[in-house]
Amino acid sequence: MTQPTLIRRASHRPRLLDLYCCQGGAAAGYDAAGFDVTGVDINPQPLYPHRFVQGDAIEYVREHGGEFDFIHASPPCQRYSRAQKIQHRDHPDLIAPTRAALEATGRPWVIENVEEAAEQLRDPVTLCAAAFGMRTYRHRLFETGGGFTFAPPPHPAHLAPLTKMGRPRAAGHFAHYVGNFSGVQEARDDMRVPWMTRDGIRECIPPAYAQWIGATVLQTLLAVAA
Repeated sequence: MTQPTLIRRASHRPRLLDLYCCQGGAAAGYDAAGFDVTGVDINPQPLYPHRFVQGDAIEYVREHGGEFDFIHASPPCQRYSRAQKIQHRDHPDLIAPTRAALEATGRPWVIENVEEAAEQLRDPVTLCAAAFGMRTYRHRLFETGGGFTFAPPPHPAHLAPLTKMGRPRAAGHFAHYVGNFSGVQEARDDMRVPWMTRDGIRECIPPAYAQWIGATVLQTLLAVAA
């Protein structure tokens, strides 16, 4: 670990910075793992369930990143998604500048993004919702840095058919929570994000992913500090 000294607040929980936080899927997982979470997003996020700062994520981590024990970043995925390729909209590449800012903090970190961003990420780890008991697959990639690595849970075979986008989930099928998907309440229950809107759900990582990563981070921090 690059800087093993824990930075603790009055709550005695390690501090976690959640960049590009949106409605807080990652935040809920890190909180459950035992972190004191602060989220940053360029847009207002009234549903975010923890301390929130509205501002530019890269500028904020450059100024304050060293104050946190661990940093999670989820740069907007629109540039890499299939929808972007179809619509030909111009979206900035934020992975490389985010990585540079994270590396400058000297803190351990993770960058999360969609599968289509694989070429922009360095040796990413894949997490799948089915590995956490959900009825969706939702693969997300995680690049680690600052001396931190983690192992994913076993990746189950994809045996359940995937219901087509926009249709209610058929019996025995898995759901596809993207676009104008059907079954918002079912998605909330399945991914364990009861406070989120459809917009938040289709972009978020399930809290279970962040809780898995956070548990490894916490074990590493405490082992190094012991």
